[in-house]
Amino acid sequence: MSKKVPVYVISGFLGSGKTTVLLHMLNHFKSQGLKPGIILNELGDENVESHLFQGESVVELLNGCICCTIQDDLKSTLDQYVGEKVDVLMIEGTGVANPLEIKDVLLNPIYMNYFELQSMISLVDASHYLEYQSFFNSSKEIRGLLKEQVTSAHLLVLNKMDLVSEKELIKVESKLADELDDHVPVYRTSYGEVPLEILLEKRMKMREVKVGKHGEGAGHDHDGHHHHHHHIEAVKVAFSEPINRVVLEKQLKKLSKNVVRSKGIVRLDETPGLYEFQYAASTLVLNRMEKVNVETSIILIGKEIDEKKVEKFCEALRRE
Repeated sequence: MSKKVPVYVISGFLGSGKTTVLLHMLNHFKSQGLKPGIILNELGDENVESHLFQGESVVELLNGCICCTIQDDLKSTLDQYVGEKVDVLMIEGTGVANPLEIKDVLLNPIYMNYFELQSMISLVDASHYLEYQSFFNSSKEIRGLLKEQVTSAHLLVLNKMDLVSEKELIKVESKLADELDDHVPVYRTSYGEVPLEILLEKRMKMREVKVGKHGEGAGHDHDGHHHHHHHIEAVKVAFSEPINRVVLEKQLKKLSKNVVRSKGIVRLDETPGLYEFQYAASTLVLNRMEKVNVETSIILIGKEIDEKKVEKFCEALRRE
């Protein structure tokens, strides 16, 4: 298979500076002789900033946000990029998009064969963050959305620092500290100016664990040695044998300390055909797939996922 396309997701509330950061990254990739692809999402029926991207490989998803009404359009767009030669892909969601839903699509087993998520970059407007957090000035939905955008970040860019007093900054950073994991870096800036080495660092860890028929011969890629970074990671396990749905749910629950979500494409022992599954909040949901020419695999998403436990998980799926 050809090399996977690296993907960067840029999110943040309305007016936080997403497009400025995106253009900064775009100019860099072009200066390196790379061909970037861009997916832009807007709530209205027209992207008023489309003139900034003339001549680029851009797909605009309008009249909705990626995370809800047009998630299927995102999948269709990624299908287009599977066949088109691009060296890197950047996705900018609307200011009211939940980036976790974008991440969810990218970690679909089908797309993981072609794309590799590098980093979820979230921007926060320091000058308005406290206002948006206020019960008097914002809605429950806005506060929830801001939390999703912050907690999904691999890198948080605290923008518009020039508009904030020292006293207000202390309050903003205190609020953010309550939401962020300790390992997530916060870069403070104005005008969206972030060094490229910080923006482009690979912060999402992806591993493929190969488990033999009886658990022997386990192997992993280079990223498997980096558990001490405490990043959220995705572990892909190839699994071709038919699975019992009750056993699958039971074994996923046993991994719940480290695995917060799981998904995949599997065969069931009770019914022929392929099934796509989603597992979250201790609940397993399966849907029969129309496509039959895709490989089966299980994706485990979490922190510090131990390979020995993955081996035992696979052994239990085969044994029970």
